[in-house]
Amino acid sequence: MELGRFITENGTSLSREPGQHVFRQGDQNASLYFVKTGLLKAYYLSADGKENIKSFILPGDHIGSLMANHAGKSCSFSLVCLKQCELMALPFRTLYQSVRTDPDISAAIVDLLLCFAMKKEVREYELLCLSAEDRYRRLLENTPEILKLVTQNEIARYLGVTPVGLSRIKKRVMA
Repeated sequence: MELGRFITENGTSLSREPGQHVFRQGDQNASLYFVKTGLLKAYYLSADGKENIKSFILPGDHIGSLMANHAGKSCSFSLVCLKQCELMALPFRTLYQSVRTDPDISAAIVDLLLCFAMKKEVREYELLCLSAEDRYRRLLENTPEILKLVTQNEIARYLGVTPVGLSRIKKRVMA
C-alpha cells in the first residue's frame, strides 16, 4: 500500500488554529503528524523558560516526538501552530504494526526516517559548526519563504542569537 493512502485510511484529520498546541513538552503523545496546510513551530523550553526553536514545519513535512512515540517517554519538545493548520495524525502503534507486515509501507518509512535523519544531521552541523551569520545565509538560500512567515524574534531564536544580533547579521549580509 502507498504511504499517502495508508495515512488517509488510518489517520485522523485535525484542524488547529494559530497559537494552538498539537502537543507540549512533557506531554504523552503517540502520534506522528503529517502537515497538509499551515505552518508549525517545534521548540524546546529551558528550565528558565527560554524558548529555543528546533524547526519550522511546512506543508508536506511530518513530525512527532520519537521519544514519546517509540520509547514511551514524554515529548521532549512542544509543537505549536503559527498559522491555521490541517494535519493528519497517525497513531504510531498503527504505523509500527504495519511496517512489520507491509513491505511497501516499510520501505516508505525507511525513506521517511532517512530524510528525517539527514535533516537533523544538517541542523546539528549548522548549530555546532557554523557561525550565526552562516546559519542565516543558509536559511536565506534553503528556505527563504520562512522569513516572510515568521517573526524576526522567531528567526533569531531559530538561529540561536538575540534579535539585536540578528539585525546586525542582516546588515552585514545585505551589505
